[in-house]
Amino acid sequence: MKPAAAGAASPSANPAAALPPAGGEPAERVIWLYEAQEKIYARAVSGWFARWRWALVWATQLLFYGLPWLPCNGRQAVLFDLGARRFYIFDLVLYPQDFIYLTGLLIVSAYALFLFTTVAGRLWCGYACPQTVYTEIFMWVERKIEGDRVRRIKLDQAPWGAEKLLRKGGKQLAWLGIGLWTGFTFVGYFTPIRELGASALVLGLGPWEWFWVLFYGFATYGNAGWMREQVCKYMCPYARFQSVMFDKDTLVITYDQARGEPRGGARGKRAQDTRAADMAASSSAAVKPAKQGDCIDCGLCVQVCPTGIDIRKGLQYECIGCTACIDVCNGVMDKMQYPRGLIRYDTQNGLQQHLSRAEVVKRVLRPRVLGYAAVLLLVCAGLFTSLMLRAPFKVDVVRDRGALARVVEDGWVENVYRLQIMNATERVQRYRIGALGLAGITTDLKAEVVVQPAEARWVPVALRVPPEAAQAAGAGAHAVRFEVERLPEANADASRTLTEKSTFMVPR
Repeated sequence: MKPAAAGAASPSANPAAALPPAGGEPAERVIWLYEAQEKIYARAVSGWFARWRWALVWATQLLFYGLPWLPCNGRQAVLFDLGARRFYIFDLVLYPQDFIYLTGLLIVSAYALFLFTTVAGRLWCGYACPQTVYTEIFMWVERKIEGDRVRRIKLDQAPWGAEKLLRKGGKQLAWLGIGLWTGFTFVGYFTPIRELGASALVLGLGPWEWFWVLFYGFATYGNAGWMREQVCKYMCPYARFQSVMFDKDTLVITYDQARGEPRGGARGKRAQDTRAADMAASSSAAVKPAKQGDCIDCGLCVQVCPTGIDIRKGLQYECIGCTACIDVCNGVMDKMQYPRGLIRYDTQNGLQQHLSRAEVVKRVLRPRVLGYAAVLLLVCAGLFTSLMLRAPFKVDVVRDRGALARVVEDGWVENVYRLQIMNATERVQRYRIGALGLAGITTDLKAEVVVQPAEARWVPVALRVPPEAAQAAGAGAHAVRFEVERLPEANADASRTLTEKSTFMVPR
């Protein structure tokens, strides 16, 4: 016997708990703590929203699988070279010091999520989330190999035989192939994908490459092939905190109870009740008695739901906003010659106050939404401007820890530094290094410094101050500035100078 959930009585111990109360209302369902999850056989659906969903599937996967193969400047267009600590994004060369741009990207993503969720609920989950996208792909493979919903149910209930083994095995192999190719592509963003492919053909990948290809591949296979809705319902935190971004003017997938209830079948008593009215009505439209709702209780909205919920029970956290129920319900309404929109995007205020579509859209543009949009626009503008004005090279100054200061020939005071010059372009660059801050300060560098494309070069630099200037400044630390000037090249950008602060020590 299965153990009952804490606080729930066993039906055998309390038979009355399983019976409906005297008022005729259905008894509360007993939930078992370790109850096995019932497999969901989602039915295929077509419609306007389904086409949009597949358009997003194609767009995201062409981007993910295609970007590593695009060439740019003689290399991979998008490459995160962790070993060399270089991040190539088309013409951009980023260093770990450019971490601020990742922060800006995360802020943009967060505010975009807040904005879209406040406006229209779980748009990300329903159309672009990797879990949704890969589940859609895996379900398409499943339908192609095993058939649609009814055939899959029959196949699972049938005894094992050659056909069942062939179909089940073929599906698993196809899933594994997609998962491993996804893992290979993921690693291809960190190791040049052409080199990775050549190594994979001879099974010559490194240990970390093997680990991440298999880890990411089997994660895709397990999440999209086996766990599916369990990831969205129990593992994804977004399902839990999404409600804080909803209000009564958020567009969500809703069932119009005022129009749909009470439900009734398309035949039987409803047909008898409407026969007299149908005889007097036009043959181009169906007529219903006033007490009968538009919902014919076909259950298709439940059959197409990838998380197995009944949208007619109201908004639930398991709903990922995939809109499959809207498409299938609109198809039923078309066949019944009823108006579309029994299940539709609407707001709670729209349903309760019977607002028109124009009034609903007007209330969507509320201060909260405008605030999110304004912040998102400002952050995007700032991030874009920063990237456009970004210096083509970077300079870091490190003092020599071996000797803070020393006196050399003729009484001059010398401090030694190490400058790291990072070329953020993919052209050879030449630099001139100077210093300011103390009278007569000079450097020992007489020649220009040459840095190769996307290279970071350490340059030792000695600053010297004449004895009279050191005596006038006095003992201790004094502020100085390094000036690193990028010299212009033929047919290249103009010269540019960066200034980095440091200190110069004068001994006692």
